[in-house]
Amino acid sequence: MEPQLSHSVTGSVATVVIRHPAKRNAMTTAMWRALPPLLDALADDAGVRALVLTGEGRTFCAGADISTLKGSPQEAQRLAVAAEEALAAFPKPTLAAVRGHCVGGGAQLAAACDLRFAQEGAVFGVTPARLGIVYPASSTRRLVSLVGPSAAKYLLFSGELIDTARALRTGLVDEVLPVDGLDRRVAEFTAILASRSQLTQAAAKEFANGRTDRDAHWSGRAQGNGDTAEGVAAFLERRPPRFNWSLPGRR
Repeated sequence: MEPQLSHSVTGSVATVVIRHPAKRNAMTTAMWRALPPLLDALADDAGVRALVLTGEGRTFCAGADISTLKGSPQEAQRLAVAAEEALAAFPKPTLAAVRGHCVGGGAQLAAACDLRFAQEGAVFGVTPARLGIVYPASSTRRLVSLVGPSAAKYLLFSGELIDTARALRTGLVDEVLPVDGLDRRVAEFTAILASRSQLTQAAAKEFANGRTDRDAHWSGRAQGNGDTAEGVAAFLERRPPRFNWSLPGRR
């Protein structure tokens, strides 16, 4: 099978799958380049309310395909950062479903998701020190905001792999599931995300990511949007809410 990104939409949840089984789903230059436009298309799909990123088979992503670094490491890193930033900027909730290796560029992509659920036995590593690569400033800051300065330095300085217990303890992972429980939990949780107010989620995502210039924007959207009235009515009537507000397309 040729290395590729595939995607599907089930219900209101999009799933993007990293497929390169010959190299533990390592990302090629073409795959890095393909991710931002794919995310743009899914962001513009009003039917998509959450996104899952995962790898084919028993591993998430073992990083960048090292053969792509022989030509221009700087260009390869630029493409990886652009893909990471596109994932971080995706306006709807994102969740990385991790099995096996989540290393290097794979950890970079997982960190760019809002949440990370991992199967027991998964391993994580941030490995530029093994290759003499300067980890991008934006990626370093994202890692620090996720796990704190000390844990980020441990990962970056050593390039060592850590298990799910340590990843959960440092905040790199949000939930650890048994081997047969990851798919079920991801499906259950993303269904919950898809049922909630997209207005709440979109505003909360921007605020949590540190934006400080959109307070008035979201305050204006909150006034008379319908989701608040529907949420209160559903609570009082003891029924599931039917939220209608959705993000406008970005094109």
